[in-house]
Amino acid sequence: MAQKKIDIRALDLPTLQQHFSEMKEPAYRAKQVYEWLWEKSARSFDQMSNLSKELRQKLNENYAIHAVEINNAQFSNDRTIKNAFRLYDGNIVEGVLIPTEERMTACVSSQVGCSLTCKFCATGYMDRKRNLNADEIYDQVVLIDEQAKKNYNIPLTNIVYMGMGEPLLNYANVLKSIERITAPDGLNMSYKRITVSTAGIAKMIKKLGDDGVKFNLALSLHAANDIKRHEIMPITEHNSLKALAEALKYYFQKTKNPVTYEYIVFNNFNDEIADAMELAKFCKHVPCKVNLIEYNPIQFADFTNAEGDKIDAFASYLRNKGVNTNIRRSRGKDIDAACGQLAVKETA
Repeated sequence: MAQKKIDIRALDLPTLQQHFSEMKEPAYRAKQVYEWLWEKSARSFDQMSNLSKELRQKLNENYAIHAVEINNAQFSNDRTIKNAFRLYDGNIVEGVLIPTEERMTACVSSQVGCSLTCKFCATGYMDRKRNLNADEIYDQVVLIDEQAKKNYNIPLTNIVYMGMGEPLLNYANVLKSIERITAPDGLNMSYKRITVSTAGIAKMIKKLGDDGVKFNLALSLHAANDIKRHEIMPITEHNSLKALAEALKYYFQKTKNPVTYEYIVFNNFNDEIADAMELAKFCKHVPCKVNLIEYNPIQFADFTNAEGDKIDAFASYLRNKGVNTNIRRSRGKDIDAACGQLAVKETA
């Protein structure tokens, strides 16, 4: 039986150096390979041109680079690009390039499917098959950056973990991917340009505080009322607004990072001034800003987007209460690439 190849990107540099020592190869060779993997984003050992042919062959025989590939790319009328990424085991996840006047943003996935069942999100209607490895998240960023340069001649400026899956339920791999993306011997991007979005896992928000993370945190709130929130986000049974408020206070105390609340405004559900009052009250717990988001229709749910004047009145109320509030317009709707619309329809 053939020996299973080792996933080389699962090894940190000291471990890789140990492997090279066992292969009777000098430690500096391990450093070269590590640079190829993370700084130069090599997708195969054959690209590692400063290694001998013999060493490349040895690596090919014993190790694997589980490179992510673009299976399919769709282009929106507003220049958004949605990618179906094929993973080494045949699973597919989606990631999006969102170009605007001032930034190029990659929206990346952290799980194949999702274990949460948010009623307004297409991914929530899929089963969670597995977590993504750190290198699979990293690869999405690399591929979307290449796409931004190729199509718009502008490199990536921002990354949001808002694709398929709940990032905080894949905690270790998400944090390792961010470490590689921000490391000087990785992609060397700034923490301040990375946002991790959660549906609200209170104990993991506290862990972010304990770990002193430097990236931005966004919380998908969508209702500052436990009954309404539970109706659309069953996660709330163990993550009440009281539990979330405590976790967010703890997180802010540890990191001093303000929080962003994402709030989809649904027609005749959470779009009244009474809802805005509840949200303004919740905003007093920690320094924050609010993004009001359009609802993007999916085939499984019958929600509709709130009327424009309702959203404007909602925003005005929050601003009058001193809450920093933005109204976000959706991108990529025509190719199902907008917030909440990511779900794999294809299997091939």
